[in-house]
Amino acid sequence: MTREALYAYAEAYLEALEAKNPTGLKWAEGARYSENNVALEIGDGLWNTISARRRTYDLKAADPATNQVSWFGIVEEHGHAAIMALRLRIAGNRIAEAETIVCRKVDLSPFPGIDTYVAPRALMLADVPAPQRSSREGMIAVANGYFDTIQLNDGTLFAEFTEECERIENGVQTTNNNEAFADYPIAGLGCAEQFRKGHFKFDDRLRDRRFPLVDEEKGLVLAGGFIDHTGRLVDLTWTDGTPARSVFHYPHSFVLLELFKIVDGRIAGVEAVFVTVPYNMPSAW
Repeated sequence: MTREALYAYAEAYLEALEAKNPTGLKWAEGARYSENNVALEIGDGLWNTISARRRTYDLKAADPATNQVSWFGIVEEHGHAAIMALRLRIAGNRIAEAETIVCRKVDLSPFPGIDTYVAPRALMLADVPAPQRSSREGMIAVANGYFDTIQLNDGTLFAEFTEECERIENGVQTTNNNEAFADYPIAGLGCAEQFRKGHFKFDDRLRDRRFPLVDEEKGLVLAGGFIDHTGRLVDLTWTDGTPARSVFHYPHSFVLLELFKIVDGRIAGVEAVFVTVPYNMPSAW
C-alpha cells in the first residue's frame, strides 16, 4: 500500500471520528480498538465526546511494508483540547487495529501543552536524504537503544543523538527549556546531556516495547511501550554529583506512543504522547 493510501486511511478515520460515525469506515472482521491502553468497543470512548479536530497540527508517518500509519495532533472534547496519538493497521483494505493515546489536562500536570503544540517541526515532516537513511533494523535498534538509555538511567547512552535533538512530550518541549521548567533543571539540558546526568534512574522499567511502524523515507520509527515507576527512588544524585529529586512518589506507569526521527543513525528528534495508567498495567496489544 502506498504512503498516500495510508495517509488517506488516517484522514478518513479522523473525519469519521470528528463526525462520531465509526460505521462510516470499513473495519476488518475482529478489528481491535484501544484508548489509553484499554480495549474498547469501536465507537466508545473519544468517539462519544469529540467535538472538533484542530487541523493545524498534522504529523503523519506511514509504513507501506506493514500497512500501518500514525498521526499526532489535537482533538477537542466539549471544547477542551487534548493531544492524541493514533496508530492504524490496515489489512485487506480495512482497518484491523486502531490504537489511540489521548492526553487530557489532569490536575496540576504541565501536560498537555496545547499552546505550544502549534504545528509539527519541519524536521519531523522532512524526507531524509537517501545517503543519511538507515535500514529498518538499524532504525529499530536506535529507538530501542533510546529505551535502554532511559531504563535505570545511569549516564550510559545506548543511542547517539544529534546536537540539535529536541524532545517534545505531550506538546511540551522538555529539553533546552528552562523557561517552562524553572524548578526542574534537567529540562534545561539537551537530549544527550540529560541522559549523561543519569537523572532518569527512577524509570525502573521500559517494558512491552513495540516498534510497529518504520517510515524509512521520513526516518521515523513509531514505538509503543510502558515506563514503570516503582516510586522507591526519590532523592538521587547526578553523575556529576548534583543532588536532584524525582517527581514520582508512588507506583504508576506511563503508556506511550513515541516517534523517533533518525538521521545518519542518530536520534535527531523525539515526540511522545503518554498518559498515566495503573502500575504494571498489562498491554492491550
